[in-house]
Amino acid sequence: PRYRRVLWLVIAINAAMFMIEMAAGHLAGSQALQADALDFLGDTLTYGMSLAVIGMPLVVRARAAIVKGLSLFVMGLWVFGATVYQVLQTGTPRAEIMGVIGFLAMAANVASVLLLMRYKDGDANVRSVWLCSRNDAIGNVAVMVAALGVWGTATAWPDLVVAAIMAGLFLNSALQIMRQSADELRTRGAVAAARTKRS
Repeated sequence: PRYRRVLWLVIAINAAMFMIEMAAGHLAGSQALQADALDFLGDTLTYGMSLAVIGMPLVVRARAAIVKGLSLFVMGLWVFGATVYQVLQTGTPRAEIMGVIGFLAMAANVASVLLLMRYKDGDANVRSVWLCSRNDAIGNVAVMVAALGVWGTATAWPDLVVAAIMAGLFLNSALQIMRQSADELRTRGAVAAARTKRS
């Protein structure tokens, strides 16, 4: 019950920050802010799925984690592709908007990470929630670094570099989640086979 309450609270935080950060990303012309906003959306959906499968058999939870890993992988590819496309465009993001929204997003994510800290070593489903929240906190620090870089260089390159790094972080986390889910499914299959053999 406590974990359910924590997840509902974290879902509300992430949904609100997705709307705020996506609007700010468009306003600022920042690829890094938009990438981070998409991460908030992905987390909202991920946490909703995690909430739905709490208490279900391990195989259901592991399969749900695989779906979340695949969606995170697709998101990482999209951010990477959008960043490459943005390299060909002109225009410098607005560093002041990036900095303010990055700080607000970081505060939201640090709150989420602190709420979820005690659950970070659970099964693949629970671990996926922790990894997504950790990614967000790292991403927000990176967005603020990008804002400083854009302000200092008056170019879009710091923003684009950070967006590419965030894409890599999404891809890495997706692989971790899918690997743990596959391990859990294999272990369950081995246990079931052993029981069948004994009977």
